[in-house]
Amino acid sequence: MNIAQHIQDLLYRYECVIVPGFGAFLSQKQPAFIDSKTSTFYPPKKVVSFNRQLVKNDGLLANYLAEAENLSYSNAIYKINEFVASLEKSLEEDKQAELENIGKLSFSEENILQFEPYTNVNYLTDSFGLDFFQSGVVNREVYKKQVEELEEKTPFLFTPEKRKSASYLKYAAIGLIALGISGFAGLNIYSNQVSEHNIAEQQEAESQLQQQIQQATFIIDNPLPAVTLNVEKQSGDYHIVAGAFRMPENAEKKVEELKSDGYKARLIGENKYGLHQVVYASLQTRTEAINMLREVKHTNESAWLLVQEL
Repeated sequence: MNIAQHIQDLLYRYECVIVPGFGAFLSQKQPAFIDSKTSTFYPPKKVVSFNRQLVKNDGLLANYLAEAENLSYSNAIYKINEFVASLEKSLEEDKQAELENIGKLSFSEENILQFEPYTNVNYLTDSFGLDFFQSGVVNREVYKKQVEELEEKTPFLFTPEKRKSASYLKYAAIGLIALGISGFAGLNIYSNQVSEHNIAEQQEAESQLQQQIQQATFIIDNPLPAVTLNVEKQSGDYHIVAGAFRMPENAEKKVEELKSDGYKARLIGENKYGLHQVVYASLQTRTEAINMLREVKHTNESAWLLVQEL
């Protein structure tokens, strides 16, 4: 039983996950920023920290563990106590303990417990699919020198006499604009007349059709039997997200790929960043969703759970 994995699942949705008797993992939103030294752009994310003082059981982790693993509440507490004992033992013997995809706990030279979060996972669901990227440095002096060299080699000479000829072009352009405006006005008048004529003809045709319908009598002696279509409808507010794509073609391709693997994949629309989201399936209960998420994570580590009413 990987309790660290359950802590990860909760960090996506909550800002404080207390491990009873050990401490609390806190998540705080950090806006997007640019590292000017490396010209690297970082998306918004949640920064994870650790507080050794928050040890009182608030029931969040225990209830989540009981539901996800189909355990009683008392058994869930027992499993958490075993997990805490293993962390304390690792800290005592190795002076450090690791929680997968969350962070590393270790003692400093002053015997102070420190926490170093891992940055390979972004727990802010709104930033799913966004990664950092680095932009090359623009050397303006180099481009300026290249432009100056290009201007020296250009065979065109712009003399003052040739610049004066632009005034004649200006008047010619004004005349063309005036002709265009007058022609456009005339075209609008003609178009309005044609539209009025078409509307009158359409109203006349509709009137004749209504008269013919009122005079007709429809009698169906042998009506066709009703046809009932059993169409499986996906519903539920728990969605297992497989990925988000900038291009809709790539999203549709991913849906077909997942369907060929036996999943009830579909598109659920765009997120706030304009990315097209693809889900393995939409489920009714949280237990079903957690079990399926654990299954698909074996082949897609970046899959995650979205709780949203569509």
